[in-house]
Amino acid sequence: MNARPQGTSASPWFRLIRGGGAPRLRLVCFPHAGGAANFFRSWAPLVPDDVELLAVRYPGREDRIFDPPVERMEELADSLADACASLASSPLAFFGHSMGASVAFEVAVRLAAAPGAVGPRALFVSGRAGPGKNRSRGLADATDEKLVEELAAMSGSTAKALANKELRELLLPQIRADYRLIERYTAAVPSPPLDIPVCAYYGDRDDRVDEDGAKAWSEVTRSAFVTRSFPGGHFYLEEHMAPLVADLFTHLGTKDSA
Repeated sequence: MNARPQGTSASPWFRLIRGGGAPRLRLVCFPHAGGAANFFRSWAPLVPDDVELLAVRYPGREDRIFDPPVERMEELADSLADACASLASSPLAFFGHSMGASVAFEVAVRLAAAPGAVGPRALFVSGRAGPGKNRSRGLADATDEKLVEELAAMSGSTAKALANKELRELLLPQIRADYRLIERYTAAVPSPPLDIPVCAYYGDRDDRVDEDGAKAWSEVTRSAFVTRSFPGGHFYLEEHMAPLVADLFTHLGTKDSA
């Protein structure tokens, strides 16, 4: 697990989407529930030349389809913290959307607490309310019809894929596993709080997170904190990808894209 990620083979946990060599910064992206590393492939042309873009490869999907899904946050975050520790030859930044926001946060907390480990220099959370503001929807054990209906209401690429019967049969088990993970999970403000900037993004028509929910992330850090909303629902980032990535790199110290 300590191997340098190259392509899709050297590490089971990361897909190298853009970059390599000795980057100025590594941006690690954590997908949403039911999502996969390829969700971030469209970010590649928006990332500066000296930044390596990596996406997390959760078990149970894409080329890890035969790996059993992880259904406990503790297990997933522990494994990813170990994997991210191997990337510390360059500074890191984390971006996570929806479930991925909570996973990125938990990995950052573990790296901050581990002696000698190097955590991210910034944490970007998207489409997820902060600690104490999330409510379970009980979808892990919902019927297939209810689960598909809920996902369709959120839109996004996963919802579109579920319109295909064959893909639905392939995707629903991993989606249920992700919902079991997130519905069993309770976020807690770390003690001491993180000492890195945190930025919370959300869609202004997302019924899962509003301004107050986004601002709840301010409790997890003693450093700078900002929020920004974009027009749209839970998957606002698909429509507003370019301004989102530009804003992210503004906070990281560069606005120049490739």
